[in-house]
Amino acid sequence: MSRGAGLIAWPFVSVSDPTSGFFAVGRQPLLDVDPKAEGFKIGLEVMLGRHRDLRITEVPISFRDRTRGQSKMSLGQVSAYLRRLAALLGGLVSTSTVTQFALVGILGMVVDLGGFQLLRHAGLNLSSAHISSFVVATMVNYVLNSRWVFRASSDGGLAVASYARFLSVALMALFLRGGVLAILSQGLGMSEQSALIAAIVAAALVNYLGFAFFVFPNRAQQNIKIRWSIAVVGIVGYMLCLRLVYLGLPDLIPEEAYYWSYAQHPSLGYLDHPPMVAWLITMGSSVFGDTEFGVRAGSFLCWIVTAAFCFGFARNLYDKESALRSVMFVSVFPAFVAFGFFALPDASLVASWAGALFFLERALLAEKRWSWIGVGVCIGVGMLSKYTIALVGLATLVFLVIDRKSLYWLRRPEPYAAVILATLLFLPVIAWNIQNDWLSFGFQTTRRVSSPASFSLHLLLGAILLLITPLGALSAFQAIVGRSGGVPGTDVSDVAPHASRRRLFTLCYTLVPLLVFVAFSLRHPPNINWTGPLWLAIIPVMARRLTPAPGTGQGWKPAWGQKLWTPMLVIVLLSYGAIFHYLAIGLPGIPYRQDKVQPVAWRQLGEDVRRIESEVAGPGPARNRWS
Repeated sequence: MSRGAGLIAWPFVSVSDPTSGFFAVGRQPLLDVDPKAEGFKIGLEVMLGRHRDLRITEVPISFRDRTRGQSKMSLGQVSAYLRRLAALLGGLVSTSTVTQFALVGILGMVVDLGGFQLLRHAGLNLSSAHISSFVVATMVNYVLNSRWVFRASSDGGLAVASYARFLSVALMALFLRGGVLAILSQGLGMSEQSALIAAIVAAALVNYLGFAFFVFPNRAQQNIKIRWSIAVVGIVGYMLCLRLVYLGLPDLIPEEAYYWSYAQHPSLGYLDHPPMVAWLITMGSSVFGDTEFGVRAGSFLCWIVTAAFCFGFARNLYDKESALRSVMFVSVFPAFVAFGFFALPDASLVASWAGALFFLERALLAEKRWSWIGVGVCIGVGMLSKYTIALVGLATLVFLVIDRKSLYWLRRPEPYAAVILATLLFLPVIAWNIQNDWLSFGFQTTRRVSSPASFSLHLLLGAILLLITPLGALSAFQAIVGRSGGVPGTDVSDVAPHASRRRLFTLCYTLVPLLVFVAFSLRHPPNINWTGPLWLAIIPVMARRLTPAPGTGQGWKPAWGQKLWTPMLVIVLLSYGAIFHYLAIGLPGIPYRQDKVQPVAWRQLGEDVRRIESEVAGPGPARNRWS
């Protein structure tokens, strides 16, 4: 229970155990604790109270299990803890608001269901009726929530900004519930009314937390770091739920069907790619069957691995806040959304690339010798995914040559052991190429170089804007040309000797692969997905520059363009939800046919084939003299 409570507060504080009662702090922060505080988590009150920018040092202790006496833990203490945490984070969460929100939600559900039934009887399709009834229910909910449930933080009127935030949260919940509705009604065969009720209940939590922390928050209790922390947790959690709900709904795109055909013919290699994508599809299909969900399950798990390594990499470079914001970028940039959803070779490539960066930072900057084993494993697995991870090795060589402090690694056995380990993991692909006249290696090297010359740098730039959004590209450019790897002039660590090596590390692993792709695009057209993984190295710097470092105070000003992230994030979240919703059950006003909306309508194709098969069934065609 203690660890569970600590996990809830962990994203918002800079300590490992935010519920510990064993701490030392100056007298004034204790005197400034809110008189409304309740419970026993005084340290949490100090860290999230008026003195949020305290510099913190952690000293490990041994905490033994209780041997005598009774615990003071009770349901009342749990409730008090959750109330205080929500209050400290600026959320209007309480027993009364939950009860009132539930009552408003029930009324909204009655309006929603009633309108849905009427519209369906009037002949509207599932998507149009579902969204139209939602719009009416949303207007009712906004009025009641703003004037009754969250009136303490609302002006009581129909403020445009407030309603825009309300509508954004409601639309996110709508798109999520659309996926649940499709799964229950189309996948499990539930009645549309029962499925809609379940979908409304599933989206209620999104609505309540969004309203309490985003639409009607207590802004007096929130500073910029708290607001960003809440946004990060909400965005990452929402994108995880959205992708998980829709993972099995859209038909396979042609590339996924192509790689699924790989899995039907197990091999150590294939013409255009190594075998990892086929192995992942085989594993997913063996658990979940030959379904869209089964085919894509491996890619979803690869995204989890990517996010975990990205978090560890950014935390080692900077701090936990930067690490959490890095995971947010990995959650919303189109490149990583696509790689973590569709069954493509890039899914395992990106996971391996992130792991390689994590272990390389530990080896080169933290000088942990055994991290080279992790480097070898990640590079080897990456080579089983796509050959482009070899650019990480090239960037490593460049860093070793430039960074004087790292030159000694060229005389140590660990880097060479990593190369040997990666080669051993890659041996199956080498063996396959030997047996097949080096087809795969030739396909990815000489075939591409020998293609007709065509200046395509503009295509590469366009792909970058698409993969990480225009604002992400601007932020990456600022991080690359900025004076330091963090927030200039705000953190002592930015002027430390380690900062220059840290900056060199992020630049090498970003610019070396990028320059290779730039050079290639001067004479040949690049693939749209090529540069996706290389941004993992600069994302922590982008995240670091997004909010102030500890101790900055009120003088911090965001870099040019950074204020655009809030509307940008809302836009991309709504865009993803709308796209998934359209692919599953359509959107009103946009032409939609289940047999035509997909890139390839596999289900319709299968039905056509079965129909033709039944029509031509018989003894077989008569032979003629031309047979």
